[in-house]
Amino acid sequence: MHFYKLITLGLATLLITSCSETNYKFKLNTTKKTSLGKKAAIKFEQLKGEQIDSVQLYVDNKRVNTNETSITINTTDFGVGKHAVTALVFYPNKSKKLNNSIEILAKEAPAVYSYKIVNTYPHDKDAYTQGLEYKDGYLYETTGRKGQSTLRKVELKTGEVLQKIDLNKKYFGEGMTIFNNKIYWLTWQSRKGFIYDLETFKQLGSFDYNNSNEGWGLTHNNSELIKTDGTNKLWFLNPENLKEKRSVQVYTNKYPVDNLNEIELINGKVYANKWQQNSIVIINPETGIVEGVANLNGLRDIVTKNQALEPQDEVLNGIAYDVENNRLFVTGKHWGKLFEIELIKQ
Repeated sequence: MHFYKLITLGLATLLITSCSETNYKFKLNTTKKTSLGKKAAIKFEQLKGEQIDSVQLYVDNKRVNTNETSITINTTDFGVGKHAVTALVFYPNKSKKLNNSIEILAKEAPAVYSYKIVNTYPHDKDAYTQGLEYKDGYLYETTGRKGQSTLRKVELKTGEVLQKIDLNKKYFGEGMTIFNNKIYWLTWQSRKGFIYDLETFKQLGSFDYNNSNEGWGLTHNNSELIKTDGTNKLWFLNPENLKEKRSVQVYTNKYPVDNLNEIELINGKVYANKWQQNSIVIINPETGIVEGVANLNGLRDIVTKNQALEPQDEVLNGIAYDVENNRLFVTGKHWGKLFEIELIKQ
């Protein structure tokens, strides 16, 4: 492919020159940004020096060339997200590594949802809600902040706390989920989670995060725990050893969706709160593509009619789903109300 054709793909150029090896100069070009399903270009150029031996091109550590120095890749092979592009250059008695990237966006814009309120229930306004889940007629909730973090079982209709334990004061509690009759509870920046018996709230064990730095939200499918860390990633954990085994990046057709917080798996999709926004994004967990978005600012407005809320902090955070009765519940940090809502696709 001629260089002028590569320019039409929107190439971003990274120029790397070694100060100690001034006889050689290389350049690695990539398509800067494209949409899923389109082709993306990678081109290595030698600007100065004697003949090199070979060049190996990689995307996310996967070899993508044989002997070519200019190639195109199919973006569907890599999915949405920002992907690392690497060129390893070999020349007499030396080698050099060049880095660049390709960002792949979703093909289509997410669907937009409105909502209607089905029921309103009391909620403890002292609860700095971090995690919320519905099971067997009760809500299970975790709250945050050091010295105030709790795990609790809550009566849905009255908001009464039926059972509660406190987290060690040195930890900042975050999201939770119930899996195989055990409660898994994350902490924020301590890179540690805890495991409890569902009935007694007795601590059964703990686990460490091996890849991500923080714990934010937690849910599960039939075979894995799914975790957020405040970035635009969903992490998938092995339930046997709690190791983070893989991740997907979450993207719309325009940008990465970061600050992913409390999450719930509903009908195969991950519903996620975005920190500091009163919204829910609906994510395909297999691809990371945002398929829907719902603006729930109106719910916070209802709460603030009866109580003052901090504008940046006390936002929507808490999603629970009653599978048997198809009921969706949401609340927020220090909200005095919990809402059962129905999302309506526009």
